[in-house]
Amino acid sequence: MTNPPQRAIGIDIGGTGMKAGIVDLETGALVSDRVRIPTPKGATPPDVLRTATELVDLLGADAEGLPIGVCFPAIVKAGVTLSAANVSDEWIGLEADTMFSQALGRDIHFVNDADAAGLAELRFGAAKAQPGLTIMTTLGTGIGSAFLFDGKLVPNSELGHLIWKGDSIEKWAAPTAREREDLSWAKWTSRLQKFYAHVEFLFSPDLIIVGGGVSKNPEKFLPGITTRAPIVVAEHQNNAGIIGAASLALG
Repeated sequence: MTNPPQRAIGIDIGGTGMKAGIVDLETGALVSDRVRIPTPKGATPPDVLRTATELVDLLGADAEGLPIGVCFPAIVKAGVTLSAANVSDEWIGLEADTMFSQALGRDIHFVNDADAAGLAELRFGAAKAQPGLTIMTTLGTGIGSAFLFDGKLVPNSELGHLIWKGDSIEKWAAPTAREREDLSWAKWTSRLQKFYAHVEFLFSPDLIIVGGGVSKNPEKFLPGITTRAPIVVAEHQNNAGIIGAASLALG
């Protein structure tokens, strides 16, 4: 029986940035610098694949031969991308895991980006040993989500696409909406409150975790959110996607 790997590379592909790092799979800690390249405009498959190889190159010699996990802003089933959030529609219906494996020159593990963040918190963070239903939310270019039930990931939840005012709620409540409409933190927090109240009404979670880029500044919005379940900041904040993607190497 092959021993599990001790380290792996995680690549986190987002709507505005692509990030990567080397992760210690025993502790969940980043053991390299986090490298980042802006997501190519339009995020077409050839451009994203080329940028992913550039990220691995930036990690240097320590990255040679390590397994790679990739997380991506799409519904992912059997390695096929079935949607495209904040990336080119050309991704829809592609065998993306095969394409990344060919581009990176080794076998890879492939998952939805919010699901990867959820795995990081499940294995190494706030959801570890948490019973019942934990809902992980990632607040970034859009709103991602991961359902974690009794220690298992339930993949491909898409709470950012709940319909609100006739459109996906993420277009109204994501951090990019605050920036686009020049909202105060207080006004944006009131929108976020409606999102979490709606989610809690539908699913009655036992714990809510807030991750994504905005989780670096929880003091600006989290005190204004009221939920029945405890609501906490992701322990791995914006590195959760990298860590969760890398942890796929554990099986």
